[in-house]
Amino acid sequence: MRELVYYVAVSLDGYIAGPDGEFDAFLVEGDHMAGINERFPDTIPTDHAAALGIDQSGGGFDTVLMGANTYAVGLPAAPSPYRHLDQYVFTHRPPAPVDGVTFTDRDPVELVRELKSRDGKDVWLCGGGSLATQLAGEIDRLVLKRQPLLFGDGIPLFTPGTYAPGRFDRVSSREFGTGVSFTEYVRA
Repeated sequence: MRELVYYVAVSLDGYIAGPDGEFDAFLVEGDHMAGINERFPDTIPTDHAAALGIDQSGGGFDTVLMGANTYAVGLPAAPSPYRHLDQYVFTHRPPAPVDGVTFTDRDPVELVRELKSRDGKDVWLCGGGSLATQLAGEIDRLVLKRQPLLFGDGIPLFTPGTYAPGRFDRVSSREFGTGVSFTEYVRA
């Protein structure tokens, strides 16, 4: 069965972006990049992967989910950032149609359950924190690229929600010279 995987970079104080969606402080150079790109080549935007010569055909995802703010980060440079994946953007104000992107205001839990029931590769939850909170009960695997940074404010990994503890077991952890750690958890 397909899994929903929340794969995301996060600061030491738990933010996935700055207050206005900034993510330029995250380290994108260093020894951690080769290991991460090797394991998750399909999480690199299509145009960047092509420019870097990265083969995305062997990745573990065929679908990406993101909130409207996460999607907006790449605009207008790449209105269809992950053309190699089925792209779903959750929004109540869909923009003009974009080839390869499905804008939806459906209940995220309902859509994820439908996607999980289909054949295919895993589903990548790209962001943001509000969407992650809505889908917390559906997340099967959590993959954190913890960065050695303090943001002080921003968009949290999960926005405040209903108190509902859910245990995850660590299945792997890797430390890099840059100070980035790559830790993977599965739902217990």
